[in-house]
Amino acid sequence: MIKLSRPLHLLLVALTYILGASIPAYLGKPLNILAFWLGFAVVLLAQLSMALLSEVFRPHNEPLIEDETPQQQETLRNNMLYISIATLTSGVFLAYLLYINQILVLSSFIFYLSSFILVLSYAIPPIRFVNRGFGELILAAHIAYIIPSIGFTLQFNANHRLLIFIVAPLTALALAYFLVDNFVTFSFDQKYQRVTLLRQLGWERAVPLHHSLIVFAYSLFAVALVLGYSIWTAFLTLPFAVLQIILLRYISLGGKPNWRLLSSAALAVFGLTTYFITLTFWLR
Repeated sequence: MIKLSRPLHLLLVALTYILGASIPAYLGKPLNILAFWLGFAVVLLAQLSMALLSEVFRPHNEPLIEDETPQQQETLRNNMLYISIATLTSGVFLAYLLYINQILVLSSFIFYLSSFILVLSYAIPPIRFVNRGFGELILAAHIAYIIPSIGFTLQFNANHRLLIFIVAPLTALALAYFLVDNFVTFSFDQKYQRVTLLRQLGWERAVPLHHSLIVFAYSLFAVALVLGYSIWTAFLTLPFAVLQIILLRYISLGGKPNWRLLSSAALAVFGLTTYFITLTFWLR
């Protein structure tokens, strides 16, 4: 069935984009309102296109809705295809508006192009990374690296060291979250033979990778703090990160899983970290 997490991805995109746009304000550059809203619309359309195209090209043995008939499935797929074409076209048009208003410079264009390539390679055959065990990597890179970078470069018109110290650890936390989501849906993924990152790695390698991603993320935040960037609020979610590691370790050792708590903790680590850092940048 269509994953309920898709709308949540749009919310995460909104958070990370606003974070990226807030960094230039922290660095002393005023906000360009036109660039902000046009860019915001483009990234939401890109993520929506990724979600829809992923469902359009889903294998026919996987139902999109409960107890659907072949005719219903075909109609739904066609409708989603038309909508995804419309969203992609709208995104390209809005990017053109950014260009003619001299907002879309080389750095932001590169990230826009990267977003477009990731959307297509994630969902469309013959590449379709979502079916090759790399879907979680693409999602994490798109939501936590490319999207905030677009928000930043539209405002700052260049790269900055602080951007890397924000998007790199957030990408690691995003990947940890999507890996947890693989654990939650593991039985369904096996049933339909979906090749997820977890099934590609196996539990034995996925669990230490998950822990390493979280340690890596907070280590980079610590380095940024030492360099003088005021992102101490990122550490407010550290207790949730520790809980996330403990819960997954407990499950990997044979304990009874509490998937709801684990998934909520992983979402809180990524989502709240993004929110707290954004709030810090806007208020300074």
